[in-house]
Amino acid sequence: MIKKASIGLLVVAMSMTSCVSKKIYNDLETKYSDLKKENRSIADQNADLQKAKNELELERDKLTKDLSATKDDLAKQKADLAAAQNKFKVLQDSYNALEKNSNDALEKNMAKNRELLAQLEAKSKKLAEEQASLDKTASRLNELEAMIAAKEEAMKKLKETLSKALNGFEGKGLTVEQKNGKVYVSMENKLLFNSGSWAVGTEGRKAVVELGKVLGDNPDLSVLIEGHTDDDPYAGSGPTANNWDLSTKRATAIVNILSENAKINKQKLTAAGRSEFSPLASNATPEGKAKNRRIEIILTPRLDEIAEMLNSIN
Repeated sequence: MIKKASIGLLVVAMSMTSCVSKKIYNDLETKYSDLKKENRSIADQNADLQKAKNELELERDKLTKDLSATKDDLAKQKADLAAAQNKFKVLQDSYNALEKNSNDALEKNMAKNRELLAQLEAKSKKLAEEQASLDKTASRLNELEAMIAAKEEAMKKLKETLSKALNGFEGKGLTVEQKNGKVYVSMENKLLFNSGSWAVGTEGRKAVVELGKVLGDNPDLSVLIEGHTDDDPYAGSGPTANNWDLSTKRATAIVNILSENAKINKQKLTAAGRSEFSPLASNATPEGKAKNRRIEIILTPRLDEIAEMLNSIN
């Protein structure tokens, strides 16, 4: 509203003093600076998406909100530009009329009008360029939103496929769930290992092999296999030193079984031991300890395309 009022006063006061043209120039220059700052702010917000995928859902909501604000601002800029162009036409018509009946006094005033018109035309051009830049940013944000949605849908289908493939083992200490843009397959030790051992039992091996068949059909997934224990100190003997060592050996045992499937991309497999330091439940009860003794297989989609999209927006 301030911008519209300022341009409206321009026609009335343009012939009275040279200070009016400077004020309009400063107003337009300030608006242009604000647009540049807002554009940089959008780029900075989008850069945050390059962090972990597990933040993308929250970031996606923020991007959606920013996109809505950008579209609203873009619509306002279009209206402001149209108003500025209308004012420019009025000024130009006024100038043409004044020029027909000019005298020495009018000639001086007309020179000021020409300068003002040139400044206004330059600012209108810059506003149009800024509008084009905002249009491009909005388009890229829409593409990014669609890409994130596609990743989510792909992980949903992966979760459904895994649940179907491992259906015979659910209820035996195996669960499949989707969260934070990833799919988590959790297998309790009662399905996989005897106490203190990292040798996978027959039933557990069957479950891992079935999981491997699905992973073989999805070679782009990053697969993190985490071994977890309860907080009871390791009481066995031999080459295993403690719960850290035991959890790592168990994770590696799962990797070894998965590696038997030639279709699985071995470069995407990672084994990690978490010992007792990432429990699902309290270790104060036998039931809680049983839940904490587990293997978690975390499946993460490729994020390269999203990272490239973020870089293009920046």
